[in-house]
Amino acid sequence: MLNYPCSRAYKSKNAPRIFVRSALREFSTTGIVVFVVVLTITLVTQVIRLLDQAASGSIPAEGVLALLGLRALSYLAPLLAGTTFVAILLSLSRAYRDSEMVVWFSAGLSLTAWVRPVLLFAVPIACIVAALALFLSPWAIAKSEELRQILSTRDDASLVSPGTFQESRHADRVFFVEAVSQDKRRVENVFVQSMEKDTVAVMVARIGRIETADNGDRFLVMEHGSRFDGPPGSSEYRIMHFDRYAVRVQQAEPRPAAPSTKSQPLLVLLENRTPEHLAELGRRLSQPISAVLLALLAIPLAQVNPRAGRSLNLIMAILIYMIYTNTLSVAQVWVAFQRIEPALGLWGVHGAMLVFIAAFFYRRLSVFSLGRLRT
Repeated sequence: MLNYPCSRAYKSKNAPRIFVRSALREFSTTGIVVFVVVLTITLVTQVIRLLDQAASGSIPAEGVLALLGLRALSYLAPLLAGTTFVAILLSLSRAYRDSEMVVWFSAGLSLTAWVRPVLLFAVPIACIVAALALFLSPWAIAKSEELRQILSTRDDASLVSPGTFQESRHADRVFFVEAVSQDKRRVENVFVQSMEKDTVAVMVARIGRIETADNGDRFLVMEHGSRFDGPPGSSEYRIMHFDRYAVRVQQAEPRPAAPSTKSQPLLVLLENRTPEHLAELGRRLSQPISAVLLALLAIPLAQVNPRAGRSLNLIMAILIYMIYTNTLSVAQVWVAFQRIEPALGLWGVHGAMLVFIAAFFYRRLSVFSLGRLRT
């Protein structure tokens, strides 16, 4: 192997440059594919949830895209951190399976030589993750909460969409309209069912419109229709025909809610150092730190043992990732409840992870050195 031209090329003075450029190209290509796949799965999941809320009347249909975009911005930081780990792990695992690692090791490179290209790839992404976690994600969460607050105060008429049955906020009315005008003030073929004490009232009309009274109350005015009312399940009911019938549209009472801790700006967290704010600050700082540590962990974790199977390292990676992230979450909860010091909650888990990575590196290097002595 050492007599091959490629090996002599790798041993030339351009070998480190060729090695780093090849590794970065592999990491970038794999990272783009992984990020697109993970982001697509996340967006599809969120679309399903938002559409379900829109169908139930919790949010209007026109608010789905805005909420989807804000949620996507808030998820970018953890998605990028996880993508960095997966991209490096998959790239190095492929190099082991295709015996590419044998070429690099035969050229005189050791396992620690991968630290430089991995850091060159992971550190810029960690900086982006830090900017997203510290500034963009809180802004997106705050805007999402503000938008939900605005949507929650809209009246029942704003939630009506053509061709679907919509229940009012107080679950005492059901609306159905066949068509809605562009300005959303005129509807056609209206159906309204309401519960009034022990009586069920059903109103149907050909056309209707939204009117606002002098005192600010909004009414759904139906024209040329009929009203049927009577006890539920009884055959005794009354029929009334009307030329004009007004139903007061219920306006949701505004309930100002305090912004969540995740939506607080960075300056607020630094000025008001409450346990909850310190725990949130630790959560945001943990995302770029974990991106770098997981990238380093992928180097010794990517080694494939043909006897143990190709998927063993992926299973180990999933387990380690879950234990690491869940431990971080538990530590942040303990900081919020003042069970541990904020410094221990932030640096304790990352320090333990760094020691584990160093031990993992030492074990892989020992096995590699032993294998070379045997050969």
